[in-house]
Amino acid sequence: MILTVTLNTALDITYRVRSLRPHTSHRVSEVTERPGGKGVNVARVLAALGHEVTVTGFTGGATGRVVQERIASVPGVVDALVPITGATRRTIAVVDEQTGDTTQLNEPGPMVTPTEWSAFQEAYEDLLPSASAVALCGSLPPGVPVGAYAGLVRTARTAGVPVLLDTSGEALRRGVAARPDIIKPNADELAELTGSHEPLRATHDARRRGARAVVTSLGPKGLLAASPEGRWRAAPPTVVRGNPTGAGDSAVAGLMSALVEHLPWPDRLTRAVALSAATVSAPVAGEFDRGVYEELLGRVTVTGEASAA
Repeated sequence: MILTVTLNTALDITYRVRSLRPHTSHRVSEVTERPGGKGVNVARVLAALGHEVTVTGFTGGATGRVVQERIASVPGVVDALVPITGATRRTIAVVDEQTGDTTQLNEPGPMVTPTEWSAFQEAYEDLLPSASAVALCGSLPPGVPVGAYAGLVRTARTAGVPVLLDTSGEALRRGVAARPDIIKPNADELAELTGSHEPLRATHDARRRGARAVVTSLGPKGLLAASPEGRWRAAPPTVVRGNPTGAGDSAVAGLMSALVEHLPWPDRLTRAVALSAATVSAPVAGEFDRGVYEELLGRVTVTGEASAA
């Protein structure tokens, strides 16, 4: 079982409009709702790849009940969310059909009390013995300590469970110091962590700060990875146009699935890039186009070198 943690779960709502213009009214042509938050998105893709997945984090209020109802309908995903008093947040994505661009509005999330945070930590520790790997994903809701991910990384390492961290800002800075097996920032998040805007240099600096391996998202240009086994860059054959919402989460799912299948790094990156691009091309945010994914698997370019033994 792969465990994904989403402390700030969400109900993702996507509106499609013909053309998004400020200061005007819009007629919405289509509305979709699905359970969200980065770790939930990761779990959905992992389940589609055939993995057993458990999702945990927080859920509350009427929105939280909708999220849990939607999770229950996803084959292969087990709900282990921890109830809280506050209401689960919503995220709003508005897709401009003419340009393909997406405007995202993200609510901050509910206030989490110290008692609720303690209850989550206990649930997390109980789930780890059954986990083959864990992904810690997304923002922290109000009330959760800024060093929360650092503590969760240490708990996973103590249990002998490989852990991937995908967050940003101070939560990432503190989490890296706890020595996660993999971090997956985008280029801006990595620059904020290290102070360097040169991705390769920043990737190596992040490793010196504690991460065993660093996989950096370069947007439509693919992924850059540095690990004890070597360094590589993986890129799709062409720039894929569409809605990028969830593409980074699909990349995390690709990395996690390849990790538990013990694939070498070039194959991990190939899968992650193909999934990410297939998510951009999918008609619904957070899903991936399986046909595009399978077609891209043989066309992703990976360059780099393994470390000397």
